[in-house]
Amino acid sequence: MRPAWLFAMSALLAGAAPAAPLTYEAALKAADQTAPSLQAKAADVRAARSSAIAAGRLPDPKLEFGVEGFPISGPLAGHPERDDFSDARVGLMQDVPNLAKRRSARERAAADIGAAEVGRTAQAREVRVGAALAWIGLYYAGRRLAALDDINQTLARLRAAAPSQLASGSMRPAQTLEPEQMTAALGDRRADLVAAVATARADLARWTGDGQAEVAGRPPDYALDPAALRAGVDQLPALATYDAMGRQADADVDAAKADKHSDWSWELAYQHRDPRFGDMVMVQATVSLPLFAATRQDPVIAARAETAAGVRLQREAARRELLAALEASLADHAMHHDRLHRALETLVPLARRRAELETASYAAGTASLSDVLQAELGLAEAVTDAFDREADVARDGARIVLTFGVDAQ
Repeated sequence: MRPAWLFAMSALLAGAAPAAPLTYEAALKAADQTAPSLQAKAADVRAARSSAIAAGRLPDPKLEFGVEGFPISGPLAGHPERDDFSDARVGLMQDVPNLAKRRSARERAAADIGAAEVGRTAQAREVRVGAALAWIGLYYAGRRLAALDDINQTLARLRAAAPSQLASGSMRPAQTLEPEQMTAALGDRRADLVAAVATARADLARWTGDGQAEVAGRPPDYALDPAALRAGVDQLPALATYDAMGRQADADVDAAKADKHSDWSWELAYQHRDPRFGDMVMVQATVSLPLFAATRQDPVIAARAETAAGVRLQREAARRELLAALEASLADHAMHHDRLHRALETLVPLARRRAELETASYAAGTASLSDVLQAELGLAEAVTDAFDREADVARDGARIVLTFGVDAQ
């Protein structure tokens, strides 16, 4: 009798709606639309644009009010209305940073927008690469599992012949155990592939949001142009990020230099006094005096300039790193392509031919069942290894084009 929980699980699985299969392009599109990390970068862009609205504008004015000359001692203590010098004051004050400082604030805001936009573009590439590799991983994990199931069916037919071989005396009793041992070994291999399928599906769900997605269609077949890829390195978002950081650093240098210019403020106040003396209006201006630049503004300017120079050096280091990574990826792709060609043209055909020959010899009585089983097992290993090599080639192509291609996004 089947356990009650097994019936419940079967009913649950039977009622679950199958997920719509995803083609490679559909997976990339879904990742572009649903990846939370990409949406977070879009929010950064909106935040930078919103902040730029206030950049470089005058600060808010200040309202001041109070009582001046309030007597606290002497015969008029506590009676400002009887004192000749007491008055009620209300005024408006406005700070006015210098034009260079306001201009540098606008430049920094524009640089922040550029940095946010470049960050979103770079993140979009990471999302597309992740989704592409996840889709390819799930596609080939499924193909390896299907190939192993085909081999298992062949072994099942051969395993059924073992008792008759034993009865005819053509096999020793111990040899009848080989089919079961190989079946168990393939069972372990199948369990590994089932886990690989589940892992690949979870990885695809990370990028597309569909935890039950199945793959459909063929994997991508990217044509690589090494010369064009090398020529386009300077246009990649990874380096554009440093360019944006450089613009931010330059704006910071300009802001530090702007501190050497005077800021000023103005104030307008109305003073209400005793009617005997009449009311008064006060207008005044205040100007800052950056007289000690050698020990105040200049060191800050030098520090900001060093930071800007450091960003440009970091960009060059990143450019060299990208070029090295590109060359390594191209070398790996060539190696993987060569290994795949060898598997498809030599290893798999030889393994298949060996299995056919052993099967024919077995039918003719010149080979044992053990020989046939070993040949079939070798064919299974060759086929699954060929799928591994094909997956390496597909992953290389997707990673190289989506990472280093100028038009990949």
